[in-house]
Amino acid sequence: MNFELTNDQKMLQSEVRKFAENELAPLAPEIDISGEFPKESIKKLAELGLLGIFIPEKYGGSEFDFVSLAIAIEEISRACASTGVIVAVNNSLCGYPILQFGTEKQKQKYLPLLSSGEKIGAIGITEPNAGSDVASLESTAVLDGDHYILNGAKRFITNGTEAGIFIVFAYTNKELKHKGISAFIVDRDTPGFSLGNHENLMGIRATGNCELIFEDCKIPKENLLGEEGQGFYICMNTLDVSRIDIGAQAVGISQAALDEAVKYSKERVAFGKPICKFEMIQNMLAEMATQIHAARMLVYYSAWCKDAGIKRFSKEAAMAKYYAANIAVDVTRKAVQIFGGYGYSKDYTVERLYRDAKILELYEGTSEIQKVVIASELLR
Repeated sequence: MNFELTNDQKMLQSEVRKFAENELAPLAPEIDISGEFPKESIKKLAELGLLGIFIPEKYGGSEFDFVSLAIAIEEISRACASTGVIVAVNNSLCGYPILQFGTEKQKQKYLPLLSSGEKIGAIGITEPNAGSDVASLESTAVLDGDHYILNGAKRFITNGTEAGIFIVFAYTNKELKHKGISAFIVDRDTPGFSLGNHENLMGIRATGNCELIFEDCKIPKENLLGEEGQGFYICMNTLDVSRIDIGAQAVGISQAALDEAVKYSKERVAFGKPICKFEMIQNMLAEMATQIHAARMLVYYSAWCKDAGIKRFSKEAAMAKYYAANIAVDVTRKAVQIFGGYGYSKDYTVERLYRDAKILELYEGTSEIQKVVIASELLR
């Protein structure tokens, strides 16, 4: 087995890291406070080809592989977790399902817009009464001539305030239960579509997270993604891919916390010597570094499975997301502990990293759901 990155992957890693350190990291504390969506940063990331990383060149993308996607999301998230998930959602939760399940006409229309950053993408799955249980969706879409009439609401939608293209899931036949869910591409200017409350989040505060409201929203029949009733399958397939991203985001946040903790432990003097000389601090740093390395390998392996064309990589993606999310919360907690009282202050980066890390155990399927996925694959 070859654990070395290719030359192209190393070059991508270097370029994204340089951009993230110079452009994203200085703004991260500001947008965490203001909650302002980083529009200018996203434009620059689009110019670097990072909004359509795996999209083929004929659709305006960079045509990299999924390992490269994981590398890019890790490096971006290491500097700014909000920007990391914005880019991840645009790529995997909006671009990927269109690429994988869309018609040629849909691909030609929407993928260049997403890759160029002309329009940002989002996905609408979660509802006020439907989270982990996707089959409990209440949104409905009824075919009426050449249009579907969509009614319902979505909650906690990353990129929602800024997105121009949405992948939305709704029931077209409730009697069929999860097999009656369909997916739609919804343009922002569609009549009957509006935005609800902007969510006031604990972490990743600059992601334009908001409610989506559909009131007799007229969706052209040609905007059905895949076939009618295929929505649940599209959703699960898309989440497999997006869990690679979230695992990578978790690794980036964790690495940032370790970097800060190592630096501080060398500078902070207590009882006459730097605290890094104390065995308890060394133990914590060693545990953090080992956890991060293990998580990174799980993420890269799940991405490799996707690139290798392994038909089912649900277990690998769930393992990567589950482990990386859990260690991110633990690693950032340890970083705060190493900083002591300063770690509890908003003047220090680790406080923000700790808040940003918690969402990783919740979105794209909670940690508990990841264990359900893993177990179900083991018991097949």
